[in-house]
Amino acid sequence: MNKIVLICPERNDVSKWVESFKKENNNIEVEIYPNDTDREQTEFVATWNPPADAFEKFPNLKVIASMAAGVKHITSKKIPNNVKVTRVKDDYLNYDLSYFVLNALLNYLRDMPLYFQHQEEKIWDRQAYQRPEDVTVGILGFGNIGQAIGKLLLKNDFKVLGWSRSKKDVEGIETFKEDELNTFLSKSNVLVCMLPHTPETEDILNQELFQELPKGTYLINVGRGAHLQEEDFLEALANGQLSGAALDVFKTEPLPKEHVFWNHDKITITPHTASITNPATIVPKMVENFQRMQNNEPLKDEVDLEKGY
Repeated sequence: MNKIVLICPERNDVSKWVESFKKENNNIEVEIYPNDTDREQTEFVATWNPPADAFEKFPNLKVIASMAAGVKHITSKKIPNNVKVTRVKDDYLNYDLSYFVLNALLNYLRDMPLYFQHQEEKIWDRQAYQRPEDVTVGILGFGNIGQAIGKLLLKNDFKVLGWSRSKKDVEGIETFKEDELNTFLSKSNVLVCMLPHTPETEDILNQELFQELPKGTYLINVGRGAHLQEEDFLEALANGQLSGAALDVFKTEPLPKEHVFWNHDKITITPHTASITNPATIVPKMVENFQRMQNNEPLKDEVDLEKGY
């Protein structure tokens, strides 16, 4: 059956997705859950933050495609046996996220958050600043996106380190594998978290990890909000182990108005905007995988469900 079902209850308007599918292949019918039909014949769904029991309603499901970079919103649900999951890999997302991190770094080096505060208070006070070549940035999670970030930072004169479960080989960047985490942390003046969200990485940004960093390290979290142990983080800011942080992801989103992060003078907040999925660049890959599924061919960007990414 030439049909794809979109399951994305948090998105009120999916017209751009439907339009992109029609533009890519007008022979594929797109239906929107929960108003879809013929579930017994549906084999392919694309989703973001689906209801907990959504997948169980499709008895012949073969493929679940994430509509954005993360897959925890899928892997945390009950996935029927033999169903494959794909994730988003997109050069545009890599580009956007890399420049977001570069911008956060430059703002930190030049004390821009402090100057924004001073503008409100009409304070004229110059601060000493750091230069990129004097700063070592450690990227925690050195996969496809982490490497894109690292290469951009390297071009902008930062010293770059990368850590991942297995060692990577990237010219100009010193990399570390799973059992070398503490060595990696000890060399990082700025820590960028780009990890996937798995049971092993939940709350990994905690007191134990912070203590392995040089005193005064700056944190940039563009991974997932679940990585940050918030109480340990606030304590590390209070005792100076961390000099500050730029946070784009949070345990609860939108961040509640009463949350202490909003008014903390050492925290810069952005609303999960480091990179935003563009249907026009994602849909062609979904359509390709849809056709691969129909032809019993290997899927592109398939998730290893044991690893969780």
